[in-house]
Amino acid sequence: MLKDQHVIGVLALQGAFEAHRGVFRRLGVSSVLVRTANELEAVDALLLPGGESSAMLRLMEPQELFVRIRKRIDSGLPVLATCAGVILLAKKVTPHQQSLGALDVDIERNAYGRQVFSSVEALHFSPQYQGDNAGEAVFIRAPRVTRVGEGVETLAWRGDDPVLLRSPGILAATFHPELGKGTVIHELFLREIERQGR
Repeated sequence: MLKDQHVIGVLALQGAFEAHRGVFRRLGVSSVLVRTANELEAVDALLLPGGESSAMLRLMEPQELFVRIRKRIDSGLPVLATCAGVILLAKKVTPHQQSLGALDVDIERNAYGRQVFSSVEALHFSPQYQGDNAGEAVFIRAPRVTRVGEGVETLAWRGDDPVLLRSPGILAATFHPELGKGTVIHELFLREIERQGR
């Protein structure tokens, strides 16, 4: 699956980072927690988990992680972003919030309402990914992608809304794959790392 020497970092400032590590363990892939700039420099790929994007931004400041993450992405670091992680990656965020701007999408925060309106929904995959069908996905205060830019491919939808997107080196899911039963999203990310030659 993935070369043993690859180091996958999971941003561990806030959010569901341990659940993601559990999925990687189920796939036989090791991961490390990233809380500092030095830890970031040691990884070959990065996962930005769900949680509170505004809280993550505040926690990044003391370590200068925001700037360091952007530089690493610009230099080709593969990234998997889930839920709030996608907000951090988006080019434009509504209501306005600072973002890394690394993924050419516009996104609306908490678009489906409060946590009480969270749900488990069926996904519809694009034809080339039908064999990877993840079935149901967990949406918790999920963001909504309102614009998909050039060079960004939609892999799956929730109704008419894009919920799984790919651009070179980046896989972005507006839901919480770590809370579902499957491992397909993390497997797609491992393939993306290999595709990038990491």
